[in-house]
Amino acid sequence: MVLEQREEIFIMTERFFLYDDLIDTKTRFVSFMGENQRFDLAIIQSDRYYGKQLVLDIQGNRFAIIGTDDLDEEGYLEYAFNLSEEDAEELRSFLRETV
Repeated sequence: MVLEQREEIFIMTERFFLYDDLIDTKTRFVSFMGENQRFDLAIIQSDRYYGKQLVLDIQGNRFAIIGTDDLDEEGYLEYAFNLSEEDAEELRSFLRETV
């Protein structure tokens, strides 16, 4: 429940959830060194996201939902993870082995 204060009167309202599910996931934590930077990733597999995987860049505080089609999309990794072309290519190469 959420309490709201309006003119010194507390009103209780119910929280409206779009969904609230607990699901089983498989998470891989991997760290590797590229030419210019270190990659610390968590790769989460679940039955969500139409077979794609949730890739978290732990050091960069960024994440993206990635499938093989996304790896082929020009500029996607560069934008999602704020990487140079060279660094994105190293990440893309790794993810092709994993995703």
